[in-house]
Amino acid sequence: MQKETPRLSLRERQRQERENLILQAAEEVLSEKGYHETSMDEIAARVGIAKGTVYLHFPSKENLIFALFERELQTFLRLVAEALARDGSARSRLETILHGLYRGLIGKRLQLLITLYSNQEIRQELLEKKQQVHVCLEQIAAQVSALLEEGKAKGEFDTAIPTPVLLTLFFSLFSPLGYKRLIVEDHMPVEELVGYLADFYFKGIAAK
Repeated sequence: MQKETPRLSLRERQRQERENLILQAAEEVLSEKGYHETSMDEIAARVGIAKGTVYLHFPSKENLIFALFERELQTFLRLVAEALARDGSARSRLETILHGLYRGLIGKRLQLLITLYSNQEIRQELLEKKQQVHVCLEQIAAQVSALLEEGKAKGEFDTAIPTPVLLTLFFSLFSPLGYKRLIVEDHMPVEELVGYLADFYFKGIAAK
């Protein structure tokens, strides 16, 4: 018998809705101003609530950043898990991940998170205070590595290239600068860009 999902109380639903609004406002301000210029005051103002209410949900800006990372990394994990569970070649499933990460809001959020994570100071704070981020990233890396190893075993990918190199090259496809230049500034369609990236990557690692 399937267990029923417990219903949230009205207060819990309101709390979740408010938290989502805070995270959405934080994404907007971070995208516009960057980490150091983002203030809890402006986030509160955009949501239309008191700054103290923001602090009830997130005790500091670092906690707020972590919540953004955690939410999007969980989305990333689900996407990778769904790709792993599909039938088909390792390449087709890696392409599914590539398309999923670049599509719509997930792509935009991912670029923000990669930009933030690329900042050594922020990354160090996150890894020191929230080890879960590191664990989640390691899970994602392990699952994508498993797909790459499968592709090698089935003769799809070049076995002479170490898997850590293949993994690093795969994640390098999600370049914040490339995303900004090609999609935001040059207005290249997402699907077109993903097609170029996939063609470039998989031709380069194809079995000889």
